[in-house]
Amino acid sequence: MIQGGSDLDFLWIVFCSFLVLFMQAGFLCLESGLTRRKNSINVAAKNLADFCVTTVVFWGVGFGVMFGLSEGGWFGTDRIFLDFSEQNRMAGAFFFFQLMFCGAAVTIMSGAAAERMRLIFYLIISVLIAGLIYPVFGHWAWGGLDIGENYGWLRTIGFVDFAGSTVVHSVGGWAALAVLIIIGPRRGRFDADGKPQRIPPSNLALATLGGIFLLVGLLGFNAGSSLALDDSVPGILINTILAGAVGALSAGSLGFAVQNHVNVTQFINGCLAGLVAITAGCFAVSSPVACLIGLVGGMISVGGDELLKYLGIDDAVGAIPVHLGAGIWGTLAVGLYGNLEILGTGLTRGEQISVQLLGILACAVWVFGVAYITVRLLDRITPLRVPAEHEDAGLNLSEHGEVEDYEIPEHVLAEFRGTNVRQPHSTDRE
Repeated sequence: MIQGGSDLDFLWIVFCSFLVLFMQAGFLCLESGLTRRKNSINVAAKNLADFCVTTVVFWGVGFGVMFGLSEGGWFGTDRIFLDFSEQNRMAGAFFFFQLMFCGAAVTIMSGAAAERMRLIFYLIISVLIAGLIYPVFGHWAWGGLDIGENYGWLRTIGFVDFAGSTVVHSVGGWAALAVLIIIGPRRGRFDADGKPQRIPPSNLALATLGGIFLLVGLLGFNAGSSLALDDSVPGILINTILAGAVGALSAGSLGFAVQNHVNVTQFINGCLAGLVAITAGCFAVSSPVACLIGLVGGMISVGGDELLKYLGIDDAVGAIPVHLGAGIWGTLAVGLYGNLEILGTGLTRGEQISVQLLGILACAVWVFGVAYITVRLLDRITPLRVPAEHEDAGLNLSEHGEVEDYEIPEHVLAEFRGTNVRQPHSTDRE
């Protein structure tokens, strides 16, 4: 297990871990704000529940699969149910940091599939991602990272993904896409002719706050991946913030050119897409290149959202263009623009691009394939989606027996009589 490290390095990893943990609050605010109030409790519950599930599963199984002794570069075979009281402090800090990454990968699905999926099945799929899908691909790309040897097969051939454009973001995006294809769009999202219909968000100010929280968390995401407070950190931080800022401006400008107004959701997601895109190569590109990566990332977030609408796929918060689309672009950008000397793979430019493309393809086949097959089988056993009447009433009511300070029609409440529904006091209603 990882050895050495100064006091300052140890504190840096722990500090950045808390910044990444803060992303869970960001996801919660973003998703709650971009969805309807009748589902806000459910969205919040999923964000907390999936992190709790991820923590237990990743500690028990996932960490070992990802960072255990490699079996031919495919998966780890030890470090299962580790007792960290018997490990050194850097090992504990490394696990804590990696746990936050796993939590982020799992949570991406929450927003994409919001407002229509049963909580219990969402958590079952979270277990699958945290215990198998994420750690296996993570082993391919990052296995041996903590000990400097015994690498996964992708890392061995020179694949570079510094902080997880593919390992974290694309993994979450591919899994989310598989789920969305199977469960289908929200009721009313498309008309009889397949034309998309707008479902208004409940609180764009809250969503914007969530975007800021995610920006802060992704700074820790990228800078903490240095695993040391060294001379690379300032450049990583600057490249990250530049890419996020340019991504927001790019998406906002593109939206303005088409719609003649700044779409707040596009602005937020453009910022996040820029942050996701720079994640893979933030340590090995110049500041102007970081701006270019963010610029393209923001455009992808807008174009990807339109593509999903065209295909009839309902991503409630735009998670797939942000995390999958921008994640693919950012990983490819490592090969296109990364400083070969800093990358240190010994590959030529063309070879590095080829290896990056192979990593992107491997992620797609593994993650989408396993997620789609598993979720399809689950859905055949029992529907993952809530019944239509539950969706209309809202998952706050149908999944949790709770309503907030908004009026619920009596005929809807009547469907849930005897289920211990907690209704708000009339004085609390607006």
